[in-house]
Amino acid sequence: MTTRPDAPTAADFARFAGAESVPAAEHGGEVYLVGAGPGDPELLTLRALKLILRAEVALYDNLVSDAVLDLIPAGVARTYVGKRRANHALRQEEINELLVRHARAGRRVLRLKGGDPFLFGRGGEEIDSLAANGIRFEVVPGITAALGVAAFAGIPLTHRDHAQACLFVTGHLKDGRVDLDWPALARPRQTVVVYMGLPCLPLLCAKLVEHGASPGLPAAIVQQGTTPTQRVVTGTLATLPELAQRAQLHAPTLIIVGEVVRLRERLNWFHPNPGAGT
Repeated sequence: MTTRPDAPTAADFARFAGAESVPAAEHGGEVYLVGAGPGDPELLTLRALKLILRAEVALYDNLVSDAVLDLIPAGVARTYVGKRRANHALRQEEINELLVRHARAGRRVLRLKGGDPFLFGRGGEEIDSLAANGIRFEVVPGITAALGVAAFAGIPLTHRDHAQACLFVTGHLKDGRVDLDWPALARPRQTVVVYMGLPCLPLLCAKLVEHGASPGLPAAIVQQGTTPTQRVVTGTLATLPELAQRAQLHAPTLIIVGEVVRLRERLNWFHPNPGAGT
């Protein structure tokens, strides 16, 4: 069992990154598309931290943790542009336009996204708009939720004895449907990771069983992974929906399905708050 020490303060991060004052751009602004990782600010890349401290304007998503937001310097104008299920602060087209408008005004724009911008983060759509408008941009990858959350839950996504492949899918498609390649997801000897899948968890489990997966296949759902309030519920395809409902979980969550979930019992190392998890 491992208990982590208190996280560094924003001032500690600034000293570590060697933050310094950067004058406003003289030849037009630019956009930093930055992956904020799965929640723990210590999992940010050094480049991400440097650009967070350099920004003049910040646009951030729903899945960016408060601990990461606390690193944005005082005085930086912040705009929440997050998306929750059926509740979008701004349409994607409006976000794209806002990025372009700030950059054309000569500002350094931080576009902060949970996890990695290119994995279910619409990062490709945003830089496509920037490129079409001649806006300079930089992309900083982040530790995506699947990697960070699985590691902190003690569940290796691949293992020679259990899984030789890993699939990342989203439980929330563009038009609201959940129409996945169920036969492919139900194949043995692989791990399936589902982003944004909590609302469709019963359907997800039922469809996998319908297409050949064993009802006893281990599965887990992790809430607020890598943070002090991380909670992990484990079960099987047959039992996980009821267990998750009983635990009253809420977003953000990540679902992991596969034999590797069995390894959590002996590999679980992260215990930030003994009263918060299972």
